[in-house]
This record gives sequence, structure tokens and C-alpha cells, in this order.
Amino acid sequence: MHHLTPNRVDEILSFVRDRKIVVLGDVMLDEFVWGDVTRISPEAPVPVVDVRRESIHLGGAANVLANLISLGAKSVVVGVIGDDEAGRRLRDNLNSLGTGLDCLVADNSRPSTLKTRIIAHNQLVVRTDRERRTPVTNDVEDQIIAHVKHALTNAHALVVSDYDKGTITPRVLSEVLPFAYERLPVLIDPKLRNFNFYRPATLVTPNHHEALRIANIEDDSNNGLHEAAKLIQNRLKCDAVLITCGDRGMMLLGRDDQPNYVETAAREVYDVTGAGDTVIATLACGLAAGATMIESATLANQAAGIVVGKVGTATASADELRAAF
Repeated sequence: MHHLTPNRVDEILSFVRDRKIVVLGDVMLDEFVWGDVTRISPEAPVPVVDVRRESIHLGGAANVLANLISLGAKSVVVGVIGDDEAGRRLRDNLNSLGTGLDCLVADNSRPSTLKTRIIAHNQLVVRTDRERRTPVTNDVEDQIIAHVKHALTNAHALVVSDYDKGTITPRVLSEVLPFAYERLPVLIDPKLRNFNFYRPATLVTPNHHEALRIANIEDDSNNGLHEAAKLIQNRLKCDAVLITCGDRGMMLLGRDDQPNYVETAAREVYDVTGAGDTVIATLACGLAAGATMIESATLANQAAGIVVGKVGTATASADELRAAF
């Protein structure tokens, strides 16, 4: 287990402040509707939720950007929205974090991705999704590729946040990744559909379910995860694989074939919504600031421990991270 001194954490976070990190991926809006259930509907055996309040958060790649800003980095997000109310709210929310943060391509043939979670007495009752998951058209791909290449000219890391909503296509990856990898660390939060196209990359961060499915391994022990990580590393030829295992922490496999286990930092887990976004944002900050892979993973693990203690899509600030050490 690697220990970071408070001084080293300070040093890394102070370097983060003049680093720019580009995020490419599926931007989403997370809407939370909170209420109480006092009765069952007369029409059907379902609860009636009396709405008390609503809140809205950036989700997906936009939440990765929110986490980067919260940690002190400069950032820009490239993604696709529809010509709709959710898209306008997404833009407004991004603009409230700072100017020039979005390179969003508007595509009026698809809706902005909106996930609505209806929560009563802190239990999720139902989630509704408005989205289209077909890959974007050629014309939209052209715009995405141009935006990313332009944004990378003065950047220090690239994060690809794939939520399988159609923004990340094999063509986008084949154009962007080789261009980026020559210049800076490339971090990928993967999905199964595009798995074979995430190359070249510095770090790929599947969760344990994804890693085992990709490697076609049943064994969810540390041994099985090590095997899965080796297989993924060989298939993608990436520098490192970080498998996130929820309450079991993380496993990092670098070039030396020795797995590093990072114990989970969470005290009480209320909500894992967006914890993966926090992890990849913190890893990107670490690598952009010149920290080692294991230092960055230790930092990311603490940041995840902070956000899972908050309800709703959340971020960890640089100050909270300092306090954790």
C-alpha cells in the first residue's frame, strides 16, 4: 500500500492548478426528484411519490469536467447535446462553472441524454432515461474530432469518458487517440461496445464487472482480476489498467506485471452515482501534474471516498482531498 504524505498531496494539487485537461465523451444531465410515499396508487399497485424538491447535476463526461474544475484544473469538455431544454440546461450548468468550458456539438436529430432518478425516503423508486444510443453521424464525428484536436494543442491530459451513448465511435477513437497519445497521458473510462478501439492509451479504468466480462473470466477474486487486467493490457497494449472494485478499492497493473492494491477509503457509502467520474478526473489530475501512476491511484481512491459519502452526483474539492490526508 502506497502512502502519500500531506506535503506530497499539496505539491501535486498545486501543480494541478496550471494544468488543462480535455474531456471527450457522453455528456448527460442527472435529474433527481425527491419525495415521500404516503400511499399506493388507486390505478395500479405502485407508490405515489409526493414531490418535495428537485435537483439537477452534470452527469457523464460533464460530471468528469465538474470534478476536474473542483480539483483546481482547467478543463474543456467535448460532447454532443440535442436542441432541447435538457441541452440548454447542460450548457447553462457548464457555464456556471466557468467560461469556455464546453465544445458541445448540437445535433438536432437526437435528444440530450437526461437521466431522472425519483427518490423517496432515500430509496430509488425508478429511473427514467431520455437518450439515443446510436452512434453519431459522420458529420458530427468530424466536428468532435476537430474540437478535440484543437483543444489538445495546449493541454496536459485527455480523458475519454465513454457511457455508450453514441458520442464515442471507433472512428473518433482512431483519429483522436494516436494524436493525443504522442503528446500527453490518455485515460479511458471504457464500455464494452468500443473496447477493442481504445488504443493507444496510458490508462484504462474498467470496473470489476466490465473487466471480468471483457476477459471472459468468472473469478471475482484478486487473482481473477489480476488475470483480467493482464489480458486487457495485452489486448489494448495500454501502459496500465486500473480496475475499480467498489467497496473493495482498486487494483492497478502497470508495466511491471505486479498488481498494486489500493484499499478503499470510503467510510460510509451513501451513493456511488458518479464515483467513477471522480476517479478518472483525479487520476488525470495526478498524471497531468507529474505524479506517478500509484500516487494518482491513491489520490483518486481518497477522492472517491469523499464523493460516495454525498448523495447525488457529487465532486470532491482540492481542500477536501487535502483534509483526507
